[in-house]
Amino acid sequence: MNLAKLERVRIATLPTPLQYAGRLTETLGGPKIFIKRDDLTGLALGGNKLRKLEFLLARAKAVGATCVITCGGTQSNHACQTAAAAARVGLKCVLVLASGVHNELQGNLLLDNLFGADVKLIEAPATSPDELDRAMEEVAEHLRRQGEVPYIIPLGGSSRYGAAGYVLASLELINQATELGIRPDYVYVAVGSGSTLAGLIVGAKAFSAPYRVKGVAVYRPPEEQKRAIWALAQDTAELLGLNLTVEPHDVSIYGEFLGPGYGHLTPEAREAIRLVARTEGLVLDPVYTGKAMAALIEHIRAGWVGPEETVVFLHTGGAAAVFAYARELTD
Repeated sequence: MNLAKLERVRIATLPTPLQYAGRLTETLGGPKIFIKRDDLTGLALGGNKLRKLEFLLARAKAVGATCVITCGGTQSNHACQTAAAAARVGLKCVLVLASGVHNELQGNLLLDNLFGADVKLIEAPATSPDELDRAMEEVAEHLRRQGEVPYIIPLGGSSRYGAAGYVLASLELINQATELGIRPDYVYVAVGSGSTLAGLIVGAKAFSAPYRVKGVAVYRPPEEQKRAIWALAQDTAELLGLNLTVEPHDVSIYGEFLGPGYGHLTPEAREAIRLVARTEGLVLDPVYTGKAMAALIEHIRAGWVGPEETVVFLHTGGAAAVFAYARELTD
């Protein structure tokens, strides 16, 4: 495998803990639940994007970039973590953010400001990557005329280099499970732009993991994402020199917990956020992990995940966004 040969900037606090959620397990009366704490990666209140940014920022440095450009919604965890990571490695950062219902200077948008990012709000849906890509290209061209060397990081850090971060995370998870003497049956993860899921799928195959990876759509319906994630997983395996085949059926995504769409808090996610807060003292977010946990809870209650099985829930971070949803979470 070529993973060790990829350039990488070490900015994340790794490994992140794998913790048993005893009270949540007892409350749900089902399988043993372990939480992989990627909310504790170190920068910008933590989050999964730092694993990807270690490889993406190394690429930026390698081409002599003076600034990075990325995009997302106004409460984008990826944008916020990119701003923090850029500050850490000494690069300027421009964020192209789709104006939405949470535009107040709160949550991640507040942190973007604190990290010194140049935030540009545009009138476009956060689920329209083509519009966001065009806007980033315009910003990049403007910066080039000013003498800067911009490096564009795609939405969510979704590229084969970003996905490589979660191939590496898979090995970390498998080793921790072995140390704890557990054999996970499933890993549940929120699916936004898709590279976390792609990396986990490749990692599970590469390291002969005992578990299946279950994605929960929070960005777009599964039928709009599966083919792209499958292609990204194949591309990632090729980058790493892995002799393995990713099949379309390896990409498992549940779409029924998306609700009205990206960034919209659902009643099920609100219940999940409150339950985890009141049993484990952990903060899930309304956009990603709240919906992923809602799926896990429903699958346990429906008997799809048996009481003798073991589940790992990947906590991808996003706690800052909670503050932008204060009214919806407390009404």
